Amino acid sequence: MTIITEEARMLQDLVAKFVERELIPLEPAVLAREASGQKWAMTEAEESAVMAKCKELGLWGLDVPEEMGGANLDNVTRMLVEEEVSRTITPFEFPPDSPNLHMMLSVVNEYQRERYLQPYADGTAKSGIAISEPGAGGDPAGMITRARKDGTDWVINGRKIWVSRVPAADFIIVMARTGEGKRAEGMTAFIVEKDTPGFIIEREIKMIGGRLTYELVFDECRVPESQVLGALGQGYEPMQLRLNVRRLQMGARCVGMCRRAIEMMTEQAKQRVTFGVPLAERQAIQWWIADAAIKIHATRLMVLSAAEKMDRGEDVKDEASMIKVFSTEMARDVLDQAMQTFGAMGMTKEMPLQLFAQQARLMRIYEGPTEVHRMAIAKRVLRRGSAF
Repeated sequence: MTIITEEARMLQDLVAKFVERELIPLEPAVLAREASGQKWAMTEAEESAVMAKCKELGLWGLDVPEEMGGANLDNVTRMLVEEEVSRTITPFEFPPDSPNLHMMLSVVNEYQRERYLQPYADGTAKSGIAISEPGAGGDPAGMITRARKDGTDWVINGRKIWVSRVPAADFIIVMARTGEGKRAEGMTAFIVEKDTPGFIIEREIKMIGGRLTYELVFDECRVPESQVLGALGQGYEPMQLRLNVRRLQMGARCVGMCRRAIEMMTEQAKQRVTFGVPLAERQAIQWWIADAAIKIHATRLMVLSAAEKMDRGEDVKDEASMIKVFSTEMARDVLDQAMQTFGAMGMTKEMPLQLFAQQARLMRIYEGPTEVHRMAIAKRVLRRGSAF
């Protein structure tokens, strides 16, 4: 059983208050901007005020090592924080973004630590990661972006797609092949700084849920040897570490979104009367609420158990895949039923439910589609002959 310390509970309570006081009050403005076709985002003034409050409260660099100025939170506590901050539709993450942080921590050299990781950990630099390619999707065997050695430099050629945060990123981690073979073989990570010649933002792609992604082209993009991230040809495992951190985060985010949904759902069910009877007295609504509570509880336990295992340094690829599948399908069902409970009002862009639902739909695709994770789980279970 996962043990949650008193310190972790206190931090969770602090974050919950931060969400209630700083982020949820911004929702009407954020929703109005998104509904009018503007970017789903806070304004610069709103974001500056929120970031200032974060620093005031010490909510900064939460899982950054202490020697780099962070709080060095364990994964269990970090998932509790992620759950709380996901209860709002106001777009916000405590800097820095955890998955890239953990990937870089596992492989950076001293030069990269000082030039890239420390500013990133401080929250003064932003990053992205480019993995997927047109025609390859979630299959690393289909990756064809290549890097060739030319003197003391590496020259990258290829195309990436569905990359987030590109315009704001100071550097992008780019996965490319430097050797022969498929899947894990010969895959290397490179740090590519913004404005590097040959690094081209081809187009912006608008996604559902107010999200934006980008297609990138690397045309004779030259980077020095010092920007090879980790060992040559061994970029797959650090990338998987990053993906597993993100998949656990996604489980926590689904719990947070669905907690908010069930709060809204229960309030509506108590207040709304149809044909002389409160919705709360109708069995269909009661069962939706019961099923939501059961699934939220199960998802939270899965996330915390996997986070504890990750804190022990153990492999969590099975759990990460299971969480990715179960949590996103749980969110799909809970959010849909919450919207149904509100009737026509649940379909409006005045409420956060529709954006939560769209973002839950996106989650079933990114960081590995549901079908790919089910296939991976099945292959491992068949090989072992047992679930674990």
